[in-house]
Amino acid sequence: MSVGLVTIVGLLVLSICGVPIFLALGTATLAAMALGGMPLIVIPQQTFAGINSTAMLAIPFFMLAGNIMSRSITMKLVDVSNALFGWVKGSLAVVTVVASALFGAISGSATATCSAIGGMTIPAMKKEGYSDSFAAATASMASILGPMIPPSITLIVYASATETSISALFQATVIPGVLLALFLVGYSLWYGKKKDLPSRPKQNAQQIFRTFRSSIWALLMPVIILGGIFGGIFTATEAAAVSVIYALLISLFVYRDMSWKEILPSMAEAGVSAAAIMILVGVSKSSSYVITTSGLPAAVLDLFANLTDNKYIILLLVNLLFLVIGMLMEANAAVVMMTPLLRPLMLSLGLSDIHFCMMMCVNLYIGLMTPPVGVCLLLGNQIAGARLERTLKDALPMLGLGLIVLLLVTYVPAVTEWIPSVLGS
Repeated sequence: MSVGLVTIVGLLVLSICGVPIFLALGTATLAAMALGGMPLIVIPQQTFAGINSTAMLAIPFFMLAGNIMSRSITMKLVDVSNALFGWVKGSLAVVTVVASALFGAISGSATATCSAIGGMTIPAMKKEGYSDSFAAATASMASILGPMIPPSITLIVYASATETSISALFQATVIPGVLLALFLVGYSLWYGKKKDLPSRPKQNAQQIFRTFRSSIWALLMPVIILGGIFGGIFTATEAAAVSVIYALLISLFVYRDMSWKEILPSMAEAGVSAAAIMILVGVSKSSSYVITTSGLPAAVLDLFANLTDNKYIILLLVNLLFLVIGMLMEANAAVVMMTPLLRPLMLSLGLSDIHFCMMMCVNLYIGLMTPPVGVCLLLGNQIAGARLERTLKDALPMLGLGLIVLLLVTYVPAVTEWIPSVLGS
């Protein structure tokens, strides 16, 4: 058996057995190298090379900024969304989607978005007569906008593995994220009208203005982050550092909902989360070395070439593969495992790194809504206290919308490559 295949099979088996992803990947890589007689000194060398990058500093900074701002920004974003859409039937579902999109432009994390926004809107939806399963499904599906709208931790991981521009990947995910948000808003409006869900009194211009004025500091954060990156004012890493400083200033001196003694716990929480990702990325460099030198990517390329020479069928098969992987693995782990294996095939088909990354990541984000892993689905369902099978049933139409976005990303390259090409990334 190829040592590259040993690495992948070992990772899957250990992950299914409940071993932490970074430990499973390291153990599988070590076993494969020992079986193949490869020098073990490669592991520390490649691991250090994997994390020895200033771009990786963006991960702990964005996580820290999200932790700080989640204390005050969540309610502000919900208030703004309510002021704009609270008067339509099914307004709370629309508010959940819009607030998740706005929060995603700060946190870059689906689970953080589901916890912060869903933790507020799911109880509110249940109180106003929404079914617990629909409330859970809406908040869970909307939470995948967290990583789909930049910044995104998964994109930083891919960029580090392939030396692709982080700014270009952030730009590429804007259209898919906006499309999914619009689709979910449209479905919420249709569902609200069909089920005659409650609405709230329409606010006048003065009330809307007051809401925006009190929330302006929260709304400015994604503008500063994305505007700075897309405008070429600073890099993604610099933007992450700026977001931390901005978050501290706003939380300590403007909204005053954070005390000085809470800073260290927030830093520790972000540090622990970031450390797990950094170790995973570092170890993945070793596994990538094993997989690449084993010749497994070339074997995969030959396998698909023998199956069919139709590019569109190959892309469909790869999508199906990623959808299955997304059901079983966490997104960051799937990226570090599958990138060295399938990237040569995708490049040989004429896809760019940006196109392949978006296709893979949108697949994996949908996987956050599919059992047995389905982290966001399980989290939203837990918050709502609903039955999982009912939540999954209510989520199926939304998953269908996600698949439409996936097909557009896969077969219409301009969906992901147009903005980077316009902005010169």
